[in-house]
This record gives sequence, structure tokens and C-alpha cells, in this order.
Amino acid sequence: MYHTWMRFLTPGPAHHRLGLVCLGVGLQYGALPTVGPRTLDHHVAVVINAGAGWYLYPDGRRTAITAPALLWLTPGVPHHYAPDPGTGWDEGFVDFSGPATVTYTELGYIEPDRPVVALSDATGPRGVIARIARAARRDNPLLEVETGAAVHELLVALRRARADLAPDGDQVLKALARDACLPMSVADHAARHGMTPAELRTAVRRGAGCSPKDYLLGVRLGRAKELLAATELPVAAVARRVGYDDPAYFSRLFTRRVGTAPVRFRAQQGRTVPGGWSNQVPDPTDPPMIEHAPAP
Repeated sequence: MYHTWMRFLTPGPAHHRLGLVCLGVGLQYGALPTVGPRTLDHHVAVVINAGAGWYLYPDGRRTAITAPALLWLTPGVPHHYAPDPGTGWDEGFVDFSGPATVTYTELGYIEPDRPVVALSDATGPRGVIARIARAARRDNPLLEVETGAAVHELLVALRRARADLAPDGDQVLKALARDACLPMSVADHAARHGMTPAELRTAVRRGAGCSPKDYLLGVRLGRAKELLAATELPVAAVARRVGYDDPAYFSRLFTRRVGTAPVRFRAQQGRTVPGGWSNQVPDPTDPPMIEHAPAP
């Protein structure tokens, strides 16, 4: 015996232009029937919360699946899988499509060559799937936008839940972020971690979906924006604080990457605060109490 609930959606062209659309969502458990062999023209993320089964690759190789696990079903790739008939499994799935899938694949969030992915914990992804299921009611006026936005959230939750990645980030990435503003080359960072530049590139690409150079640049420019917005430091001093001795080079780099010059960014975003901004992230569940001024 098994239980199946599913809902399919048909977003319009305008919704597709948002980048991702949800085409369907389902929650199933029990001794579900075998799926495939079949080939789809869109993506499906199947999150297996409990149970076990098997997956058959197009070349005939068969691999065991043990929950928690993720099945990536990607366009044009044949797939064939099923839960064990004796135990069954508990799954949630989301069908999705859109132009943003190309970029998510480039960043490593979607892996067409890795259809079976072990998860450390399926709680986060299953929570997102449950929210999509609740939003997928036919009388929801925000149906397509709300479910499409949740697909972005699902891809992040799946990335965070991968068993081969630390949920709070790789230690190498944390160290790079900590030391990003030091005057060090990529080779210097690699040597500090006992790695070759090629090994560092592989580690950063796997963990952050980009090169070490782009990762360091993102951290540096983020810090530069904070200094420009929160202090009155001259641009040259901001450049030095984030690792650039040549302020002209920093300005050109900032302008090319951000799309506006440092002085213009400051004019638009400046929020000068004595002593700078707080480094403590506020708790959105416990907002500070602000007393209202008495009515005049």
C-alpha cells in the first residue's frame, strides 16, 4: 500500500521570466511503484526522508539509496528507480524549470552527473517542500510567484543538507573569508592551507561554486561597501582596508564589478554611524522595542 498526494501547476510566460517556476509538488509514502525508465524535459528534486531503494543508471549500473537522500532528475537524462517493496520510502518531490537552472547548474547546486546525493539531514528541504505544498492551493492568488520563490529556497536548502558539505560552510572557505582583505595572492592562501593553487580552486569551486579569485573579490567588495556606507574614510583608505594599495585600481575594479564608482555608491548608500555599524546580526524573532514618541 502507498499514499500519494500531488498538485501540478502551469505558470505563464511572465512567471518563467522570474527565473524559476514550480511545475508540480508531491508528497508520497509507502511501497511506491517503480518510476521509469523515462526521460523528462524539466528538473525534479526528489527528497527521500525515510526508507531505502535503488536507482538504475542509463549504463545499467545499479546503486542502493538509503534515506536521507536526494534524487536529481534532470532534463534529457534517462532515470529508473524505486523504493524497496518491503519497506517503501517517504518522499517529497518538486518539479521545476526556468532559465535560472543553467546558472544553478554552473554553481553546482544542480548536478546532472550526480543523480543520487546523500544528505546529512532532510529536515530543511522537506520543510520547504511542505511550504510549497501548502502554497499550491488553487485559490492562492500568489500561487506561481510564491511557489517559484520557494524553489530558489529549496535549492539552497538542498545544498546546505548535502552530506559531503559542512552545513555552515567549509573551513577553507571560512578561512578565506576571514583573511580575504589581507594582501595575499591566491597562491599565498593555498600555501597557508597546505594546498596547491589547483587544489584550492577545486575546494572553492566545490564549496562556493566559483573560483578563489571571485570568492575573495566578493568578500573584499562587500567589506568595501560597508566602509563606504558606514564611515567617512577616504576611498584610498577604504581601498587599503580591503587589501588594495592602489586606490585607482580599486576604483576601477569596484566600478566594473559593482556598476557604479565608489564615490557614487557612498552618495547613494551612505549611512554614517559613529564607530561604524554593529557586527552583531539582529535576531528577527526578537526585535528591539522602540518606544513611540508621544503625539504632539
